[in-house]
Amino acid sequence: MKFGNIEIGHGICLAPMAGVSDYAFRLLCRRYGAEYAVSEMVSAKALCYEQICRRSETKVPSRTAPLCAVKADELPMAVQLFGSESEFLAEAAKRLVEGNYRGNISEVPPSAIDLNMGCPMAKIVGNGEGSALLKDPKKAATLVRAVADAVEIPVTVKIRAGWDKEHINAVEVAKHLEEAGASLICIHGRTREQFYAPSADWEIIAKVKETVKIPVLGNGDIFSAEDALRMLKTTGCDGVMIGRGARGNPWIFAETLALLEGKSYTPPTLEERLSVALEHARLIACERGERLGVPEARKHMAWYLSGVRGAAEARKGVMTAGTLPEFEAVFERLKEENL
Repeated sequence: MKFGNIEIGHGICLAPMAGVSDYAFRLLCRRYGAEYAVSEMVSAKALCYEQICRRSETKVPSRTAPLCAVKADELPMAVQLFGSESEFLAEAAKRLVEGNYRGNISEVPPSAIDLNMGCPMAKIVGNGEGSALLKDPKKAATLVRAVADAVEIPVTVKIRAGWDKEHINAVEVAKHLEEAGASLICIHGRTREQFYAPSADWEIIAKVKETVKIPVLGNGDIFSAEDALRMLKTTGCDGVMIGRGARGNPWIFAETLALLEGKSYTPPTLEERLSVALEHARLIACERGERLGVPEARKHMAWYLSGVRGAAEARKGVMTAGTLPEFEAVFERLKEENL
């Protein structure tokens, strides 16, 4: 699979998830086989406004810049922007590529700019952003064209099946986006109205794939390697974007690659699972400091415990932990209980 100058061997990608897809998470998913990743979403307007803030010359830190950070060891990856105004999206994309923004801590520019046209959250769609853009395919195309004209790297878009069951228009939207210069489209097989339930409609993914010539990634309800393979076969899409199925389970990428290549796969032991969980927590603490990092890591620690005997009690422990050693103590007790 290729778009722009980016080649992805099997099309196995990590989806953008707000509050989840930070550097620590992306790094671990990359280690276990994710071939491409997209950052959590970044407000284009916030990035632009922070450049003209009256306090921009003071020591007040930029809140947006850390979300845009790209490190050399995670390429290829995209930074995802959201917004509904072409001037802000174009300026933000250009600043990201040039590294010209306040608080920039990136080691390298992103490989691509991804535009969010699928977020279902009320505070996003209430501003006419995210999946609200699906209601106006021509406007969505105008935004893609503005960003594509502003940068020389690929511009990709993440969309949903439509706004609601009466307006499933992903095929129409995809046509407009392709004509406007999108290099790749990722489609989540649910409408905005559905949020994340019930089951995703993979048929709409197949229809989009049949319609456009650019690569299409399928997204929605991939919780195992078998799910990923079934989506590829069912829809004919060029690759899959795994989101919630990777939370607490970065090994899903290794499992998927093994299945695609016809190789054997050995799931992690409990000790390996908890060791990686602690490494994840330390990476977050390293990036944000322990005071902020530990609360941020709690949800990840709980996800790593899924399916483990004694998980309910252990979750109580990690959700009240205030330090890294407290995480370690909870996991030590859990390992002893599972001997």
